Amino acid sequence: MSPRSLQGAVKAAAAMATAAAFALTAAPAHAASYPDPAAWTQLSKTTQATSKYGYEGFAAAGGYARTDTCVADPASGGMGYHYVNPANIGSVDPQKPAALVYADGFTNAYTGTSSGDARKLVAVEWVVKDAGQAAPTLFGQTFQKDQLPGYFTLHAWLYKPNSAGLFAAWNPEVVCPAV
Repeated sequence: MSPRSLQGAVKAAAAMATAAAFALTAAPAHAASYPDPAAWTQLSKTTQATSKYGYEGFAAAGGYARTDTCVADPASGGMGYHYVNPANIGSVDPQKPAALVYADGFTNAYTGTSSGDARKLVAVEWVVKDAGQAAPTLFGQTFQKDQLPGYFTLHAWLYKPNSAGLFAAWNPEVVCPAV
């Protein structure tokens, strides 16, 4: 390669790198629903603390009591089945969510494979009693009021993609069985 063509290749590479950097700073419209990058440090702690409950059978050993009511909203989607650890109600510790949220078997959005009928961990939830205080925050997100009357709640859909957003209360992809 001649020095002149090498110089041209270097300039082209520099131009592409600069263009790529500017492209990464232009956030898409849906990016507002994702947390600040610093929040991922805390969210990684949540994942480390809760991934062991991916198999539903391990939830009880962690103090999470199984429920058999699947929570859904016809217009917004579902939440799934909440497994609640009463000792963690009131916690805003990333490693101590009050609830693990499971859904019946679903098709994995990444692999396209079905998980069958077993319940799978899809999200975690923090629950704080509303005693007249301001809504708590975690991961830069303000807890929602009145999803559960008398409490503030915050979901994090760490185990199932949610087109409504990582911290949305409802997931359009979660479907409860017809009763």
